[in-house]
Amino acid sequence: MMGKVRTDRFTVVGSSPVTPSPPLPPVPVQRVGADCDYGKELRRLQLELVKLQEWVRTEGLRLAVIFEGRDGAGKGGAIKRITECLNPRVCRVVALGAPTEREKTQWYFQRYAAHLPAAGEITLFDRSWYNRAGVERVMGFCTEQEYREFLGSCPDFERMLVRSGLILIKYWFSVSEEEQERRFQDRLKDPAKRWKLSPMDLESRSRWVEYSVAKDEMFAHTDIRHAPWHVIDGDNKAASRLNVIRHLLSTVPYRDVPSKTLKLPPLDRRKYVRPPRDEQNFVPAWYA
Repeated sequence: MMGKVRTDRFTVVGSSPVTPSPPLPPVPVQRVGADCDYGKELRRLQLELVKLQEWVRTEGLRLAVIFEGRDGAGKGGAIKRITECLNPRVCRVVALGAPTEREKTQWYFQRYAAHLPAAGEITLFDRSWYNRAGVERVMGFCTEQEYREFLGSCPDFERMLVRSGLILIKYWFSVSEEEQERRFQDRLKDPAKRWKLSPMDLESRSRWVEYSVAKDEMFAHTDIRHAPWHVIDGDNKAASRLNVIRHLLSTVPYRDVPSKTLKLPPLDRRKYVRPPRDEQNFVPAWYA
């Protein structure tokens, strides 16, 4: 069965875009901590994500979600909350490092295409082919010709994916300068978070305007009807996590797949003697 995707601009049924859908009704704003409990609402939405996962799996759908945005805007935290209760064999996170020398000689989209989902799978891209329009553009890691080629070919590449039946959703996480500064300072002070600060993150602080201009130009070329950008306000981490999950659930229509009633079989009670503990290499009991 082919999936049906609804966005704020259009509807795609199977592999063919059809006429624009009416605007989605406004959603009443709930203040996290005042009108709703973050933990309870997150749990409710995560259970819905499990239903979405099972629908994708049983219907053989292919769902790819792109997470882009400013450093420190909350992409990683949102991805963690999405995958927390999902089956890693169905929902995979792809976070590619710098391309190898061999990959640099390939068609630009080739190493990303290898990670696109097959039937019954969900792929979450923590950064994606949009590196070329962001960090590569700002830091000079690609030529002007390569950059212009990307802006021209990326919409065609994504239209091709959508026509093939793939459900493609793109998120941009936005964060204010002040909030990014606060989060960077927090990472500097916390040894458990310091690894999140790369030399590229630090360099981005002095190139805020350049990244802003690159993002605006990227949107101008790639915010297309087949795969529009959805912007998440990341200043409030808790709210942004709930918002992206709720939007994802509203964008991909799904049904609750009835699960089989499970019953534990009787435990095997045949006589069995365990080998002596001193014959096995047990981990020291530092805690008990």
